[in-house]
Amino acid sequence: MVQCMFASLHLQGSCRKASCSSSRDESRQRVKFTDERVCKSHLLNCCPHDILSGTRMDLGECSKIHDLALRADYEIASKERDLFFELDAVDHLESFIADCDRRTELAKKRLAETQEEISAEVAAKAEKVHELNEEIGKLLAKAEQLGAEGNVDEAQTVLQEVEKVRTKKKDAEEEYRNSMPASSFQQQKLRVCEVCSAYLGLHDNDRRLADHFGGKLHLGFIQIREKLEQLKKTVQDKQERRNQERLRRREEREREERMKKRTKSRSRERKRSRSRERDRERRRRRSRSASREKRRSRSRSKERDRRRRHRSRSRSRSRHSREHSHKSSRDRDRERDSKRSSSERRSDGLNGRTESRRHDDREAGEI
Repeated sequence: MVQCMFASLHLQGSCRKASCSSSRDESRQRVKFTDERVCKSHLLNCCPHDILSGTRMDLGECSKIHDLALRADYEIASKERDLFFELDAVDHLESFIADCDRRTELAKKRLAETQEEISAEVAAKAEKVHELNEEIGKLLAKAEQLGAEGNVDEAQTVLQEVEKVRTKKKDAEEEYRNSMPASSFQQQKLRVCEVCSAYLGLHDNDRRLADHFGGKLHLGFIQIREKLEQLKKTVQDKQERRNQERLRRREEREREERMKKRTKSRSRERKRSRSRERDRERRRRRSRSASREKRRSRSRSKERDRRRRHRSRSRSRSRHSREHSHKSSRDRDRERDSKRSSSERRSDGLNGRTESRRHDDREAGEI
């Protein structure tokens, strides 16, 4: 009975886990890479939660969604257009690096308060030893990486450089030892790593240095800082390209506006020239009509003068003709009168002669 109860409880728990996982998968399937809940640093493969996982400074799970499928979708979409997710990633990494730098400064202050104060000359010599230790650690980490990749010859070359730096380190340690008492020299002088804010000792051996500089924590911080600089450069380049594109579009708009203004000014000028041409044509027509009117008026005046002169001539002619006709009528009357009188005189003469003849005849008859 108890075993049956345990089996039923186990089945219920597994069903709950399956339902939770299925609901989580469904929610992730509904989420797109452009969602605000998705970590943009993860899409760009630079989230500190992924890089520093499993180290002494493991940050745990990120508060935003991490999904490799969403990263693949983003990589495909970013080839077609600029999404500017680098801005979000830069803000995220800058805040993380700022926190790391603050921890480094606090660690330096604690060391300055706890460690014995030394003179500036001794501090400079100790700093030189620290720098040589850092160089040895980086070279050893590089040699190990080259050996792991199979580049044996290059790894041997790097190890030869390590031997040269070790010789320099011995000389620097000898100078540092001679500049201070033996009791103080035996004390461990610590230094804070500028990259990952870890503590480094002045007397650390090569294995300790190689483990630190080749460790996941130090390399992770280097990767984060390099990625931050790379993203800043990418953002700057994209902004410059965007500004150039905006400038080009603005120049094109200004060019189009200038062309439109030119076309408008040309059309205005054409309209003005047409209006001026029409005005000139109107003036020409007016001048032609005025000259035509003047000619007509002149011709009319000439015609009137000619008619006036003709009338005057006709009047004078009629007057003269009337006078001439009057004169001729008078002359004709006179001639008629004269003819009548002459005829009368002739008739009188004839009558006289006849009467004289008759008188003579009577007288002759009488006789």
